[in-house]
Amino acid sequence: MKILFVASELNPIAKIGGLADVIGALPKTLKKLGIDVRIAIPKYGIVDEEKYQLEKIAEGIKINFYNKDEKFDLYQCLLPASEVPVYFIDHQKYLGDNGIYFEKSAMPEDSLREAKRFTFFARSVLEIFEPLNWWPNVIHCHDWHVGILPFLLKSLSLKDKRYKKIAALFTVHNLEYQGHYEAKDISEMLDLPIPEKNIDQNKKINFLKSGLVNSDFINTVSPNYAKEILTKEYGAGLEDVLQKRKNELRGILNGIDTEIFNPENDPKIKYNYSIKNLEIKEKNKLYLQEICGLKQDSKIPLFGLVGRLAEQKGIDLISEIMDEAANLNCQMVFLGTGESKYENALRGAEKKYPEKIKVFIKFDAKLAQEIYAGCDIFLMPSRFEPCGLGQMISMRYGTIPLVRATGGLKDSVKNFQFSIFNIQSTGFVFEKYDHRELLKTIKKALLIFKNKKIWRKMQINGMSQNFSWQKSAKEYIKVYEKLKVLNNYSTLSS
Repeated sequence: MKILFVASELNPIAKIGGLADVIGALPKTLKKLGIDVRIAIPKYGIVDEEKYQLEKIAEGIKINFYNKDEKFDLYQCLLPASEVPVYFIDHQKYLGDNGIYFEKSAMPEDSLREAKRFTFFARSVLEIFEPLNWWPNVIHCHDWHVGILPFLLKSLSLKDKRYKKIAALFTVHNLEYQGHYEAKDISEMLDLPIPEKNIDQNKKINFLKSGLVNSDFINTVSPNYAKEILTKEYGAGLEDVLQKRKNELRGILNGIDTEIFNPENDPKIKYNYSIKNLEIKEKNKLYLQEICGLKQDSKIPLFGLVGRLAEQKGIDLISEIMDEAANLNCQMVFLGTGESKYENALRGAEKKYPEKIKVFIKFDAKLAQEIYAGCDIFLMPSRFEPCGLGQMISMRYGTIPLVRATGGLKDSVKNFQFSIFNIQSTGFVFEKYDHRELLKTIKKALLIFKNKKIWRKMQINGMSQNFSWQKSAKEYIKVYEKLKVLNNYSTLSS
């Protein structure tokens, strides 16, 4: 089985967000399970050739772009700590300048530079198979950046039968990010007419929609999110498209790298511990309180949040309850960057309640791990959450997640209920997206925190969960095998 991952990011080589973590972890596990998996990304200017030992393996590969021949080179290295080959498409004009994205926004609407970059990349990927003498069974496309690729694959298959044997799987990591561009601009780049099914209600080509309608199969990153996006509330204007393809839509919960996120040997935390000596976790709490300038007292419940400060993450709900939360017997620490109104709201709360609240407006990987290890409760009151990794990481570290019942949060956190002495519970879950519901759930968590026997059981339950990529990878293999069989059948019958 030969699988090519195609994406805009890859951890640790070119990373902005969570997409990079998935592309950097899932192929490693697939490789261990016997899959011939490889990765293709652009060779951005930020890629460190020396550090990752890139080697040029082909040069002068031609594609037609803007109705003229453009040549690109192909580089290769191994994904660190693995045997997974990574291919880099090298073209200075379209791929080599700037960082990963030109625009700060994750949704760079009407940015022609972004459109040129990822259209050129997608088209180039389809020309590397001949020089490599390696043709994949499935091209696994990730998110809107490469949403145009399944359409290009279909177009090429009309001219070259070798492409008919390749299936396209399209993974949606976040449906909100779509990539809307003028169809005539993309048509000029590719010297191809853009079929109507790729066009959205604004008469623009929608890269994400193109991926949805042209791929052979679609998946999202959690079972519950796969259901949610069929509705108007979560469908981001594409619910009708997804309804038509619901039989080819599946949710597969992401995993986390359990070797990196392991409190037993995590070099980023002060005191290592495991499920066998969980009492050591308290030392991390006292240390976190110290570096936050908060009162050092293990009996005071400590809440933490690590992530983007945006409405999607429920920061608006948190902002609304800060005064009431500050009057409760608890402390809160926040780490992240995002929308200025939420950054300012949290800074304002910190200034008003310095003995209760600490805010770090920055990205700090070490501090993030210290928060996962040192807090009692991890906040994720998201408006929507395709999968979410924070709740899995927090459980791995014996920190109880408090989440809203949406997307992957609903799939991965088992709610504590007063009516049942819930021996399987791993966290606290609220349903309605409302600040009063969040506050009520915080109060419930504070009440249960006093019962050390129940709390320890919940910690152990969380730490015992299997969130490794092994489980997810086996689900993806089932999809790959199905696509290979279906594609072989359709090729034979055509």
